[in-house]
Amino acid sequence: MRIVFAFIQAVTLALVSTPLLAAAPAELSTPTATPTARCQALASESFSVVEDAPTQIKSTKVVPAGPDGPAYCDVEGYVSTTIGFSMRLPLEDWNGKFIELGCGGACGSTSFWLWWCPLHRRYACIASDMGHVGKGQDGLWAENNLQGQVDFAYRGPHVVSIAGKAITERYYTQPPKYTYFHGCSTGGRQALVEAERFPWDFNGIIGGGPWIDDSDSAMYYVWASRALRGRDGKLILTRQDLQLVHAAALAACDMDDGVKDGVIGDPLHCHFDPGVLACKSGQREDCLSAAQMDAVRKVYSSPVTSKGEKLFVGGSVPGSELRWVADATTTGATYVREDGKQSAEEEWAVEYFRYMVLPAAGPTWNLTDYDFDRDYKRFATGTQESLLTADNPELRKFKAAGGKLLIYQGWSDESIVPARTIDFYDTVTRTMGGRAATEAFFRLFMVPGMGHCTGEDGPFAVDYLTYMERWVEEGKAPDAMIGAHVDGLTRTQDFELTFPLDKSIPVSYTRPLYPYPLRYKYKGTGDPNDAKNFIAVESH
Repeated sequence: MRIVFAFIQAVTLALVSTPLLAAAPAELSTPTATPTARCQALASESFSVVEDAPTQIKSTKVVPAGPDGPAYCDVEGYVSTTIGFSMRLPLEDWNGKFIELGCGGACGSTSFWLWWCPLHRRYACIASDMGHVGKGQDGLWAENNLQGQVDFAYRGPHVVSIAGKAITERYYTQPPKYTYFHGCSTGGRQALVEAERFPWDFNGIIGGGPWIDDSDSAMYYVWASRALRGRDGKLILTRQDLQLVHAAALAACDMDDGVKDGVIGDPLHCHFDPGVLACKSGQREDCLSAAQMDAVRKVYSSPVTSKGEKLFVGGSVPGSELRWVADATTTGATYVREDGKQSAEEEWAVEYFRYMVLPAAGPTWNLTDYDFDRDYKRFATGTQESLLTADNPELRKFKAAGGKLLIYQGWSDESIVPARTIDFYDTVTRTMGGRAATEAFFRLFMVPGMGHCTGEDGPFAVDYLTYMERWVEEGKAPDAMIGAHVDGLTRTQDFELTFPLDKSIPVSYTRPLYPYPLRYKYKGTGDPNDAKNFIAVESH
């Protein structure tokens, strides 16, 4: 017994006396070591004792400088047990800053999201797969995998931030002076999770198009899918029909910002009724049937029960119609496809309800199985809510820690109902003591005409990171941000834009984006393509 007790004492003393990180090897601590040698030495470092985030580096390699940025040390590793990550550490002239990049959809990889790494600005960057390997909308990884669910829901971004900062400190022999997070979609939810649950992780957090509550958003996808398809599964509305609806919506509300530019500036207050397109007796073209008008109204509205009880805060807004139905050339998410295949949003809803909810519906579940009279009670509460919902408006700890939160939301987002993001911000405002008290640390920017995270017809190209840096490092809150519309880019190229924008980028117009509830309006004189000729006004 005494031997056992002595052993326990010895182990306890060893654990207590073990530093957070072991001493750096000579290659890292020697000032004369070359950047290449320092990168190679990092591979043999032990990070297994990083508190709360035991970490293993699997490999390192030096990547030469290229047209998009400087040479960097590429680091691959994982946080226990299975959260894989990739890092990029500039070999020289590190700016002293660290940024974690959120992922999208079901995550499952790191490569795509490192496109957002501001390596050209000499940031140390990290991105993770959130605890599993997957492809596209795949949700099978979640089946009977509670640890994976926890990592994906909230643990992943937190422990990866700890690991990334520890590796950064070891490599440069000093901790980051400023730390940031930027993610969109699922990454936007991660941004809110960080502010709500881990308020000390970052100085500044940027989140776009956030999945605030996955179950309700997936429910809306089912609702939109059923609205746009008949009982036989065939589309009620074609893309040509929706172009008609879109043109009518623009005719009704395009001028709400004082300029006719093909973008509705304030869709929430656009009072457009698709009934104006109703077919008259004998009319067969350039009009909508009763079934088609009903479909449009359903997509604009909230899902409801059979008794008409509202289940969500709203639906897609006027101006977003061209993102509802995909053809063979459409990229990005849509509610349905013309060719009869499942759209990206339909795929997500199926994978989500089959495997990712608790309790999971199982592998035979299909879109037609969702019961709007009962399933909203099953899938959005209890364990599921505690895992994936990111709608806690009580942000006092984040504010007290000096954190800054910037959320942006596209008005034409086909994946996130804009009204849900606004509802969350309004709830935070009420909870935190009003608009002024909230704007001191949290601001929401609504981007007219922008789709999910980026792209489409609006001023979607925004240098969010620079505005956040000024807020955190200089105390200059973003009273306005300049958004640019860039023509001729693919969906992938939209994501690949680097900021500040190069002067060679073909910008067709700019707009000032103001903190919600302010919006922009043309002042009546000057070039309407120049942001300086717009002013801030209160939303209707």
